[in-house]
Amino acid sequence: MLSDFTATANAIAATTKKSEKERLLAAYLVALDDASLERAVTFFSGAPFARREQRVTGVGHSTIADAVVEATGITAEALWAAWPKYADLGDTIAEAFPSDAARDISLSEAGELFERLAATAGAIEKKNVLVELFRKVDAQGARFIVKILQSEFRIGLQEGLVESAIAKAFGRTLADVRRANMFTGDIGATALLAKSDALSSAKMTLFAPFAFMLAQPEEDPAEIVAALDEGAIADDKYDGIRAQIHTDGETVRIYSRTLDDVTHRFPEIESAARALGRTAIIDGEIVAFSDRILPFAIIQTRLGRRKVSEKLLTDAPVVFFAFDLLLLDDAPLFETPLDERLTKLREVVSGKTIRISDQSRIRDAQHVDELFDAARARANEGLVIKDPKSVYTPGRRGKSWLKYKKALATLDCVVTYAQWGNGKRRSVLSDLTFAVRRDGELVNIGKAYSGLTDVEIAKMTEHFLATKIEHHGPVFRVAPTIVLEIAFDRIQESSRHKSGYALRFPRIARIRDDKSVDEISTIDEVRRIYEGQLAREGQKKEE
Repeated sequence: MLSDFTATANAIAATTKKSEKERLLAAYLVALDDASLERAVTFFSGAPFARREQRVTGVGHSTIADAVVEATGITAEALWAAWPKYADLGDTIAEAFPSDAARDISLSEAGELFERLAATAGAIEKKNVLVELFRKVDAQGARFIVKILQSEFRIGLQEGLVESAIAKAFGRTLADVRRANMFTGDIGATALLAKSDALSSAKMTLFAPFAFMLAQPEEDPAEIVAALDEGAIADDKYDGIRAQIHTDGETVRIYSRTLDDVTHRFPEIESAARALGRTAIIDGEIVAFSDRILPFAIIQTRLGRRKVSEKLLTDAPVVFFAFDLLLLDDAPLFETPLDERLTKLREVVSGKTIRISDQSRIRDAQHVDELFDAARARANEGLVIKDPKSVYTPGRRGKSWLKYKKALATLDCVVTYAQWGNGKRRSVLSDLTFAVRRDGELVNIGKAYSGLTDVEIAKMTEHFLATKIEHHGPVFRVAPTIVLEIAFDRIQESSRHKSGYALRFPRIARIRDDKSVDEISTIDEVRRIYEGQLAREGQKKEE
């Protein structure tokens, strides 16, 4: 039942020890029937559906809030009044529901209602499904249903810990559980295989996308060389869309980092992959490119399009830079050393639309910096440096892949909006929108979440609450008095902000107590940095 699920979730949230979280979850899982087990592990992974299904419920904060208001009779004002206490929608709405043990449903019923949400079109119709669901559950049931719907579980339980709990519950090895989960893309199916001692039956298959291997940040080139040694492989770090190509030589699917099927947005890559004439899974980056790397903003014009026109193909050309090979002719390669994978990749890829990424062998720390400068001159973000002996570990950041980036520049900006944070920072205003000056007005240029200490954030939260001008839900418009130095990797043109520009990967370098709002950076300074960036990359700003 959902009540047993929520009781277990609360017990897991109450401990900080990973071993105890694992024990609690394993004890719960081992007692479930097959249908409940499949749903439970999916929900504990923080999603309503298995990763491979690519289904979404399509409900946001406003639809959920409207459904709560109708199901409980609470006013919208009263509902949102609890938000500052939690800064979490699930925790906030729980206050509107009774603690009534009689209001309970099975995990299967909850899952079926999630499926109805995904299959229902229109905000009003979706709200009605939610109203039906909310009228059947108590405070804790409503709380965790919303957390699952929003993929914001926040009980200190990542999918890796769910995998280890499955292994513990059914006496299997963690490596076997992880491998099966990667191959199936379905943590629920993996749990059933573990229960029936059939994990070995899971095989890497085409058209079942899996999580990408990630790189760990490192700011010191000397530390990179010390960790990976001379001869490590330096890949350019591209400013594009990470993607997997799956092809059997006829059918092609392209999957994004969120494992969504984006094939229809990149027909030229689809055609090039079909022309390879091999069965393969290739990891790489889709990048805006003509005879050189183009700004990321160009590739953004393809996103959200149901159909890519001939004009868009011309105006926003792309290529796929391939840097790893995970399957070839039905043989999985993810446990093969990187050097061998790259040798096979070069045998498969040799074209223009799908091409091998820029790669070099590092010699020493100075050479790393030289390669970094060369990558930036090619309009890329930096480097990802890899151990040539490394295996591919989907969805995990390991020390065998290290990414090396430097800030392009910094700007002094003033905070204009502050929003409650997430996780351990949900009770402080840590998500900050900032602006530069243009002809006497402040124009927003970005938003940053990282760079300040907990003490600095707590102090600023007090200040923002005392100087707020107005607020809407979790977002406060504040008096423009706090100046921050913002570091970033590049500037791009953007219609999202009033400034007309956006900072890529902004982070807070420091608080500028020594500067007033009259001394912040201007739009002219932003424009100079942007045009200098284009000049270095061999581009010209279109008039």
